[in-house]
Amino acid sequence: MAWNNRRNTHLNKSKLTLALATALLLPASAVYAQSATEDQGEKAQETATDLDKIVVTGSRIAKDTFNSVSPVQVITREESTIAGFSSTTGVLQSNAVTGGSDQINNMYGGYVVNGGPGVNTLSLRGLGPTRTLVLVNGRRMSPAGSRGAVGAADLNTLPNIAISHIEVLKDGASSIYGSDAVAGVVNIVTEQKFDGAQVEFQVNVPEHGGGEETRWSAMVGTVRDNWRLSGSLDIYDRKVLELGQRGWASDCPREYFGRNEDGSYGADDYRDPSGNIVCWGLDAGGVTIGTLGTANAASDFFAPGSVGSGANGNVFNRWRPNAAATGSPVVGFEGVDYYTRTTFAPDMKKEALISPTTNVTGMLQGALDLNTLGNAEAYFEILASRRESDQLGYLQHSMDYAAGSPLLGQWSYLPAFMAAPADGSTNGENVAARAFIGWGLYRNWQKVNFTRATAGLRGDLGSTWKYDGYVSFAKSKSDYYTENRLTDRIAKANDVVSDGNGGFVCRDTSDGCVAAPVLSYDVVNGILPQAYRDYIMQVTHGTTEYTEKTASFGVNGRLFDMPWSAGGTAMAAFGVEYRGSKIDDTPDTNSINNNLYGFTSSTPTRGKDSVKEVYGEIALPLLSGVTGAEELSINGSVRYTDYDSYGSDKTWKVGLLYTPVSWLTVRASRGTSFRAPALFEQFLGATSGFGNQSLDPCNDWGGSNDTASNSYKNCQSLGLPGDFQQTSSITAYTKGGAETGLAAETSTSMTAGIVLQPEMPSWFGDLSIAADYYDVQVNNGVAKLTTGQVLGLCYGQSQAEFTAGTGYCGLVSRDANNALTVTSGYVNVATDVVRGWDFNVRYTRDIGPGEFRANAVITSFLEQSGKTFPDDPFKDRNGMLGAPEMTGQLNLSYKIRNWNVYYGLDWVDSTSSYEYYEKYDDVDYRPYYNMATDSYFTSNLSVQWTNDGWQITGGVRNLADKDPPLISSGAYSVIGNAPLYSGYDMIGRSYHLSFSKKF
Repeated sequence: MAWNNRRNTHLNKSKLTLALATALLLPASAVYAQSATEDQGEKAQETATDLDKIVVTGSRIAKDTFNSVSPVQVITREESTIAGFSSTTGVLQSNAVTGGSDQINNMYGGYVVNGGPGVNTLSLRGLGPTRTLVLVNGRRMSPAGSRGAVGAADLNTLPNIAISHIEVLKDGASSIYGSDAVAGVVNIVTEQKFDGAQVEFQVNVPEHGGGEETRWSAMVGTVRDNWRLSGSLDIYDRKVLELGQRGWASDCPREYFGRNEDGSYGADDYRDPSGNIVCWGLDAGGVTIGTLGTANAASDFFAPGSVGSGANGNVFNRWRPNAAATGSPVVGFEGVDYYTRTTFAPDMKKEALISPTTNVTGMLQGALDLNTLGNAEAYFEILASRRESDQLGYLQHSMDYAAGSPLLGQWSYLPAFMAAPADGSTNGENVAARAFIGWGLYRNWQKVNFTRATAGLRGDLGSTWKYDGYVSFAKSKSDYYTENRLTDRIAKANDVVSDGNGGFVCRDTSDGCVAAPVLSYDVVNGILPQAYRDYIMQVTHGTTEYTEKTASFGVNGRLFDMPWSAGGTAMAAFGVEYRGSKIDDTPDTNSINNNLYGFTSSTPTRGKDSVKEVYGEIALPLLSGVTGAEELSINGSVRYTDYDSYGSDKTWKVGLLYTPVSWLTVRASRGTSFRAPALFEQFLGATSGFGNQSLDPCNDWGGSNDTASNSYKNCQSLGLPGDFQQTSSITAYTKGGAETGLAAETSTSMTAGIVLQPEMPSWFGDLSIAADYYDVQVNNGVAKLTTGQVLGLCYGQSQAEFTAGTGYCGLVSRDANNALTVTSGYVNVATDVVRGWDFNVRYTRDIGPGEFRANAVITSFLEQSGKTFPDDPFKDRNGMLGAPEMTGQLNLSYKIRNWNVYYGLDWVDSTSSYEYYEKYDDVDYRPYYNMATDSYFTSNLSVQWTNDGWQITGGVRNLADKDPPLISSGAYSVIGNAPLYSGYDMIGRSYHLSFSKKF
């Protein structure tokens, strides 16, 4: 597989702690989350012991109470450590945070993803990483990654040991934080005051080998009367996990075609003449190797079980070596069909299931009291990281032999069956034979350096107001490398003359050209001269720089007292902000010049944008401490935004919180958010890819019953035979949308919920229940039109528009070989809707000498729908493969003296794609393909001991060694037969052990 061608309360109990299970949903107050003051830094330090003093995301107004109109999820480092997570990335991409939404993680190293190979991003509510805002200490994290489509924060850049806790706001918040806060906001809060030293070591070892993780961390700091300084260093290393190290990924991937009487699949699996089930390679049969392609020819020599075309079923155009086939029209080769061709090579098992990486992250932060400018504190923060990641993929190589070329050897009689490829690889000569060869493994690797520096000043404005102003600069610089075959070198190697000794040399040897090998059994079987391989395969190198500059100033404080005795003090926050961003991606010259053989190419992506913003927020405590209203307050915020790229916009949000009695709180909010188009969506240089030939609307056009359709008429007008079949991949180019007036996305969001904290007898313990409904709709969404969509829109036009090449047909061309080229881009047409419920039940009780804690969290989607064009119907993918309707976590712990025992259970609901295709495509796939999974459970067990500054944690993840579920290979993107979905554990049972020592 060509690795880059395949493919975002009220709690009044002062002694409740934050040592809760992972994914705790707390209706928490937002105490100045944007940038904590010194006092608030002390509050952050106390979060492990006093829940009333936590700093959370969701507002810029400081409050003394714990209530908030939006639910906030809080995760501490203690929770993530005992759960066995070895990195911040692992915590944020867990189902506990994502609610089961699919994430771009280390299984996607071989796919074309925004941010480039090796990137890890976060998507809340399934709305994508560019619609999820990531903050560090309340300040936005700049995007990082490689290649032209950098647009979201890379979780690899985040620190680990320096983190105090993580706050997750699953609500639209653009009026508070600006662009991108559509699905929610994640705030990484670091230790503001650290005095002493701490070292940590952690290792995670999978039972079945591969994917080992290690982390070494250290932190030192000092706190003095008027200044503080701390620094941390994290070194994280993950080894490769190969496909062959997991049997479910590499042992006979199958189509699981046909349903048995017991409901299982496999009754009609394709079998060889001996009755053995046919395995489909590791990419589900998408690769042909060890095969020769020629013009159609009738033959009595064909592989057992093969069926060709023609009246007698003996016409073939694919062949494999068989020395006994001397009478074959392709001497020494026997015919093969789709099901008997070779698709597997042992090297495929060495491809990366989980790609390796080494991440080094350092952080330095500090502050100095100036004793002037309103007791001002000058503070700074520097975050720097380096990622070195790489991916191994398997490569199919096709060698074209021109008609009449001496390189055809004994098969020089073969006639041309394909016009000269447009890439020039055969020097303009028509093709008589194409060898489909298993090249073997090839490598991608990246070096990504990220730096973010912030300096600010905060202090008092009188006795009731505070101010905070800062400037920040962030830069991501990456070098990305790929082993690529160069088209011009292949062309030179194919242009040969006799060497006078029965062999051949290149006509032009100026660059050390090595002649292509003569067609032979060895060539078809992938045995190529090393000198030839070294000549055509070269390392290509591109660079990406992304910079972001920010300047912000805000004030917050007391506005006025409510004019009635039962009211409180109105609070407000106001501010201004400027951000400027720039991207400069320069691919390798060979990529720019479209000189990569069978591989995506791209041109430079260069562009910049800036925004000026003004915001305001007000909190009005209408009633407090009266009968029927323990608390009644409203919160409102508004932001005015002016982007260079698309102009001005405004967003707003209004929230209500009502506590009629101490044990019941009702909260609700509604507002708007927006997302400015990412720089790559505006300025992406033309990037090439490939679409499957089955997307050609003219395939078998003559067999259509709808002879009056535009598609039928347009294919007919091309003069194609009625049984035409496309044999070439479709070349697809994608461009940015700036020149077509790409605008910002807009969205509306609503949350409403209740929090119950009934007063229970002391013997029962403490019980809290929260239920929150959410509804997010993204309008005018940025969508990248697919190749199939553009082709459908073009061929569906009237003949006049089609023949004139206007509208969408201006994006489609067909060459002399009938090979299609499609150009698409980003447009504002999409609409996305997500609705559902978040449930949280928490229970604590003293049992014997220890304390028992239980926390259950369930995310239930009611709708996950979308449409590309305004006139399209909404299609709800809720419950499909990769989009489960429900996920849940149960976390239990018992703490006694120095010991803490933890058990965690993760659940992903059953999924099925049958209903989707029945409803929207009127097709029932049940008799044919396995397109459903059962409920999926994994569990974790850990023990932690803490004493005298030491903390030792050991445990097991995926206790039952649960494999991911299996489906038919054609039903979804798969690894072997497992769905390519981040919510399933691809590693298996693993053991973790960590040591931490504070000095």
